[in-house]
Amino acid sequence: MPKPPNPSKTKKKPKAKPKSIFPLKASFIAIIIFVVLVLGVLWSSLFKNYPIDSKKQILVISSGDTYSGFIDRLAEENKVNFPIILRIYQKFMIHDTMKAGVYEITQGMSVRQVLEMLSNADNAQMNRILVIEGTTFKQLINNLKKDPNVTKTVLHLPKDQLLKELDIPYSHPEGLFAPDTYFFAKGETDKKILTDLYRRQMKSLDEAWANKAPNLPYKDKYEALIMASIIEKETSLDSELEQVSGVFVRRLKIGMRLQTDPTVIYGMGDNYKGNITRNDLRTPTSYNTYTINGLPPTPIALPSKKAIEAAMHPDDAKNIYFVATGNGGHKFTASLEDHNRAVQEYLTVLRSKKKQGE
Repeated sequence: MPKPPNPSKTKKKPKAKPKSIFPLKASFIAIIIFVVLVLGVLWSSLFKNYPIDSKKQILVISSGDTYSGFIDRLAEENKVNFPIILRIYQKFMIHDTMKAGVYEITQGMSVRQVLEMLSNADNAQMNRILVIEGTTFKQLINNLKKDPNVTKTVLHLPKDQLLKELDIPYSHPEGLFAPDTYFFAKGETDKKILTDLYRRQMKSLDEAWANKAPNLPYKDKYEALIMASIIEKETSLDSELEQVSGVFVRRLKIGMRLQTDPTVIYGMGDNYKGNITRNDLRTPTSYNTYTINGLPPTPIALPSKKAIEAAMHPDDAKNIYFVATGNGGHKFTASLEDHNRAVQEYLTVLRSKKKQGE
């Protein structure tokens, strides 16, 4: 008689449960999210449009500027996102330093394109010309001669021929060209540059002359330009321009000599070696305002628009003297007694600084 089947032997083993595909889906989703985030970061940093206010904008890169400093500046001004991405890109993808020059950025250029552009000086489309207020015409000409991006056509000419070539109706070029920062196309001619600077200066002079204060001691606007150049050389502080103007205007009105050192220095020309002596102050030249009455025959430097405005609008105080304080700026006084006291204070400051080894 057959044995009944053993239940333990005939019982089927349970099938294994299928593995869940959820972890796989989660990993895939995580990767997608990561890629989207990375692309988003790249798009909002490297591929974001470089921010400009119009269709075109000039970007000036000075000698010594670095990518790191440039990126920091953009970040501080909230012009870029994720500056760390820009630094990483620059480090690994741009194999050169930032090149000084004047670059033209057009609307639609990405931050990455701008970073790439700044590594090649050939991309610089414009030439930056800096004319510092208070410098002389001679310094302006020498700087233009040294600039490789300026096409030289008139710089070699004597002053009288140069003025004729520029169609300028004055006999001396000093003071006739406006100091400022200019941008010209690479290869622009010296004639075009000088003409633009002259026209800018004449516009400032004409506008200031048309709105000048009453009872000024100038025969014409050219004398005002001469005064502006003296004011420019006497102080570097905008807050003192009208005060210095007031001192010199009052001296002209009462027939007192201007007695200003910058005019003496200008009259010395190449003989000036950094210091003026008592003998220099006594040596007559057409510019020595210690020995001549009134204004010198021409400006002594390139005055700024602010200095021109000051020449037309002197302060209404009573001061006719001023002297350096030794700590920046000047002290203005109305009497010789107060002036002499201010001079002694100045000398005391100088002796103290010398003693301290400053």
